Amino acid sequence: MVSASNPLQESWADTWPAEWLGHRMSSWRDWPLEWLLERKQLVGATISVVIPARNEEQTVAGVVTALARQLMSGSRMVDELVVMDSDSTDATYEVAAEAGAAVYRTREVAPHLGSFPGKGEALWKSLLVTNGDLLVFVDADLTDWGPHFVTGLLGPLLSDPEVLLVKGFYDRLFADSTGSVTSDGGRVTELVARPLVTLWWPELAGIVQPLAGEWAARRNLIESLEIPVGYGVELAALLDTVGQHGLESVAQVDLGRRGHRHQASHDLAVMAAELLLVADRRRRPAAHPGLPQVRLRQFMRNGDAMLHRSRPVPTHERPPARAVRAGEAATSAGTV
Repeated sequence: MVSASNPLQESWADTWPAEWLGHRMSSWRDWPLEWLLERKQLVGATISVVIPARNEEQTVAGVVTALARQLMSGSRMVDELVVMDSDSTDATYEVAAEAGAAVYRTREVAPHLGSFPGKGEALWKSLLVTNGDLLVFVDADLTDWGPHFVTGLLGPLLSDPEVLLVKGFYDRLFADSTGSVTSDGGRVTELVARPLVTLWWPELAGIVQPLAGEWAARRNLIESLEIPVGYGVELAALLDTVGQHGLESVAQVDLGRRGHRHQASHDLAVMAAELLLVADRRRRPAAHPGLPQVRLRQFMRNGDAMLHRSRPVPTHERPPARAVRAGEAATSAGTV
């Protein structure tokens, strides 16, 4: 745990949430599996793990296999293990199914609602096919990780009913051009998300990794939130949770270290543009009455020529899944 008397914390501005860090920050080691199993049985919670995936045939089986063996077959900690295949063009679906996950193609879930490319869309569609009271989201491209990612994130939710959302944080491993592995990953976090939070939501300055792909939430929370269809889902969930329920509803857990596939700078730029839009939409909702078409122009040199291309930035946000599920149920009842 982080102490509220930590001198590093005291050196920050008055908005630094030292008291919050003192009781809402923990390590995965604080949550042993045996204790979690007892708490799960005591509170009667069911748990779903959701893995959004797009063209991750090289890594998704390793993630699924480890979780299935250790947290389903071995301990029954997890009740559902679901992979949401977001328009993959490789064998992600087949590999994940063979490894033991229930696999859904996002475009085939509630097809009458349409489908968008993107991570947020996969997470939103997962709410329509899972049943767990607690949901844990884990990325499919992990290479340096462990099942403790899941148990660590569940700890605060199973220990305190006031906690609604749990963010993971870790050393983000990054292999540079020389082959050396450093902890300099998380470029979008450091260059975009953290400056945004510091300038506009300073009360969230204690969130180590606001864009962490490993996080957990209560179903009654996540189904109440609007969900951006792209990479803005993690930031939006954090901002909306704190905006509606206060900082005390959020906890964070140190998961150690994390290795994964890194994206090119031009791809990260699209993510950055979406984050800026998601943040500004929540800061100035009146300035965003609709869903404009947004495209990011990028430049690349080819010999003496400077080439450019225009790429779409995801702008759509899905409505709260709770309302959609209620509407689906009402429609089904009316047709019986």
